[in-house]
Amino acid sequence: MRLMWRRGTTVRPDRAVSSLVTNGPFRFSRNPIYVGNVALVAGLGLVLAAPAILLLAPVMAVALKRLAIEPEERHLARRFGRDYEAYVARTRRWL
Repeated sequence: MRLMWRRGTTVRPDRAVSSLVTNGPFRFSRNPIYVGNVALVAGLGLVLAAPAILLLAPVMAVALKRLAIEPEERHLARRFGRDYEAYVARTRRWL
């Protein structure tokens, strides 16, 4: 999030971005914040020995993909065109 703020763009998925961030953790994943959120839920499920929480991780991943990531990707493709296409070609969505 700090990297996005330094670049002057928003971290909020409901707002239009002003720059395409492709360095830092974004070199490894196009969605490092979402990866962290899903990992946190999975980790809590493991630490607390709570299968119900652990099972929420893949559900959360699917929900994030459909409700946040796919709309964000459409926005980024429209906003940054070929630069975003090149980024997609070299960087995975998750890990």
